[in-house]
Amino acid sequence: MSRIGRKPIGIPTGVKVQIDGNVVRAEGPKGRLTQAVPSGIAARLEHDQLLLTRESDARTVRALHGLARSLVANMVTGVSAGFERKLDIVGIGYRAQMQGKNIQLALGYSHPVIFPLPDGVTAEIDRQTSITLRAADKALLGQTAARLRGLRKPDPYKGKGIRYSDEFIRRKVGKKAGAK
Repeated sequence: MSRIGRKPIGIPTGVKVQIDGNVVRAEGPKGRLTQAVPSGIAARLEHDQLLLTRESDARTVRALHGLARSLVANMVTGVSAGFERKLDIVGIGYRAQMQGKNIQLALGYSHPVIFPLPDGVTAEIDRQTSITLRAADKALLGQTAARLRGLRKPDPYKGKGIRYSDEFIRRKVGKKAGAK
């Protein structure tokens, strides 16, 4: 039996959870999210907890049990507390600023890069080199951060680019002058 799938999901105060067939809906102070539960897995409410149980021991159902529980748990956490991801911009002349719902980035290209934020994701920029993204949907937040990082990936030689604040960049040694 899946150790992750068996764990009950605690529902914090201020969060409403509804189950409609194989769809779980959560509503809280940070927003409203829905998550489809795969067939073969049943969701039920007991007191202040949400339980996901398997209806059979088929291999595919066992494989999806822990995943379904994690997705629903992230949804409940997202509508109650939200998630955040921090990115750092490293490089001389590299900077970011907000323009309404867009982020304008100077990344060493001949033109500024305009990055539109998707609905549900907010950004806050500190010191023009630090971006904090916040959202209730963890998957959307991670995808947005990855797309933003992909605009100028960190260079292994000079270390310039956009990186996650907790990311370690392994630096490479460049060419040596006069080496034969």
